[in-house]
Amino acid sequence: MSAPEVQEAAVNQDGSIQVVMIGVGDEKFALDAGMVREIIDPIPATRVAGAKAFVPCVINVRGNVIPLADLRIRFGMPMTEDTAETRIVVIELAIDNEPVLVGLTADKVYEVTEISRTNVQQTPRVGMHWKPEFIRFITKWREEFVIVPNMERILN
Repeated sequence: MSAPEVQEAAVNQDGSIQVVMIGVGDEKFALDAGMVREIIDPIPATRVAGAKAFVPCVINVRGNVIPLADLRIRFGMPMTEDTAETRIVVIELAIDNEPVLVGLTADKVYEVTEISRTNVQQTPRVGMHWKPEFIRFITKWREEFVIVPNMERILN
């Protein structure tokens, strides 16, 4: 099953979406649960010469070499040191119609939950420090705004 098919399957009949809530810097992101393959503790990473700045290394996850992306770099956030709550979220998405595994560094993984599509907010074109095309939509979770990122666009 490709990543887009998995994402479609994650939308419930009432329009809610099952997501994995992660924290990166001061922001909360909701990753479609259908694309999340596993959540692991940080492991040693190997830098790759000539790699894109936001995907500077690769990691070995059970014999699979996968790129490790840092959303802080892509979104222009300040870099921070890993903490006891830092995790790597391994996701699968389609790039050029091929399933690809990518690790994302998360400062914290909160929980698997559902978010409603009824509280969806349009992405403001002004005042945001990220590119609007990186954001599928913004919604509310526990009275806070959370970002549902467009991972395909972020990682391409």
